[in-house]
Amino acid sequence: MKTNIKKLTGIVAIIAILAAPVLAGEYRLLRPAELKNMLKNKDFFLLDVHVPELSHIPGTDAFIDYRKIRQNSRQLPSEKNTRIVVYCLGGGMSFTAARELVEMGYTHVYDLAGGTLAYHRLPD
Repeated sequence: MKTNIKKLTGIVAIIAILAAPVLAGEYRLLRPAELKNMLKNKDFFLLDVHVPELSHIPGTDAFIDYRKIRQNSRQLPSEKNTRIVVYCLGGGMSFTAARELVEMGYTHVYDLAGGTLAYHRLPD
C-alpha cells in the first residue's frame, strides 16, 4: 500500500510539472509553445545553462554553466526586474539555475519546461 502511495505521489508531481505554466516557488514554468510565441517579439533575456554547451535556441543572449550563475553575474541583465527565460536540454539544470536567479533577486524568472528537447518537438 505504501509503495502505491509513493508511486502515485511521484506521478502527481510529474503531472504538476508538465502542466505548466504554474508558479514554482518564485519563478514560473514556461511551456515551449509560450516561448516560441514570445520569441516573435523578443523582449526578454534568454539564457542557456546546459552543460556541456550544445546547440542554442535561436535568440539566446548568453550561455552560463548552471553551476556558475553567481560567478558570471556580469553576463546577466543588471536590472533585476528584467524577464529572464532560462533553459537547458531537459529541464533539470535550468531548474537549479532558475532558483539561483531568484535567490540573486531577479523577479521575473521563467524556466522552460522540458528544455530544448521539448522546444524542438514543436511544429514549425
